[in-house]
Amino acid sequence: MSEDLVVQRPEGLYCPQGDFHIDPWRPVPRAVITHAHADHARRGHGAYLATAVSEPVLRARLGPITLQGLAYGEGVQLGDVRLSLHPAGHVLGSAQLRIEHRGQVWVASGDYFHSASAAHNPSCTPFEPVPCHCFITECTFGLPVYRWQPQRQVLDDVQDWWRGNARAGRTSLLLAYSLGKAQHVLSALDGSIGPLVVHDTVQAINEAYRAAGVALPATRRLQDLQHDAALGHSLVIAPPGALGSPWARGLGEYSDAFASGWMQLRTARRRQGLARGFALSDHADWPGLLAAIAASGAERVIVTHGDASVLLRWLQRQGLQAGSLRTEYGHDGEASADAASPGP
Repeated sequence: MSEDLVVQRPEGLYCPQGDFHIDPWRPVPRAVITHAHADHARRGHGAYLATAVSEPVLRARLGPITLQGLAYGEGVQLGDVRLSLHPAGHVLGSAQLRIEHRGQVWVASGDYFHSASAAHNPSCTPFEPVPCHCFITECTFGLPVYRWQPQRQVLDDVQDWWRGNARAGRTSLLLAYSLGKAQHVLSALDGSIGPLVVHDTVQAINEAYRAAGVALPATRRLQDLQHDAALGHSLVIAPPGALGSPWARGLGEYSDAFASGWMQLRTARRRQGLARGFALSDHADWPGLLAAIAASGAERVIVTHGDASVLLRWLQRQGLQAGSLRTEYGHDGEASADAASPGP
């Protein structure tokens, strides 16, 4: 039996043959980072390796770090393994890790977006299947109930909601995670309805996206429109933690909504007490998980964060060798049920 290329350690997932950790949650000498969400990219590591395109976002979030950037598909030798990074379609620069050692290939997906029905996020590079012997997959939305509608349809619903509010002179406050979801929405909206206003945390990430070459529409800050009648026609995008804050009270009369995959469930929408919920996700839905696993050709599948039990049973019934690894991921604003509650 071949040796495992990724194992679990207290610091996080570890590749002993390459002597590096993958998205570790405790400080380590060398960290390979799949993407810049806070639950995967943390401060305190000795050296970082990630995609070159994610560098502006990582530096905006982590400050001064020792970072080596790779182009998608570019290979590098780490210890006894050959490592390359491949598009995951989740946020700007998100990557799957391809790890090759003595003819064995493992792929660690990080977070990824893949769906049979929904088009990819236009603000980042689409998911790319990578053939492997063992596929380590996320499982954020690992239940058959999660099947995304065509995302253009969801974004059209956002625009209709915004248009209706603008006619009534109400500001539209859309809660969306500041890295990835906010840019996903912005890249697909028609700005002719009114001004696009963003929270300062969103603006900082927008600037990093623009520095990486992603085209986004012009956005303004709330303080620039605070006493302007145009505020009543604007769409304001802010992280969930802004709801109920002094900053949000500066909007005057507004209608609120939340953009999250968890909004697929009516109970989740009702629990938030918001005017609207839009099921817009940057994670794979149930068909997307199955399609990504099938496209990998892997005979062994390891499931990480999310409710893995249903997916594990399904995989085992297909005759695959399936197991799970415990991780501390799941706080990127969408990757846990609790995250659907507006908060920090």
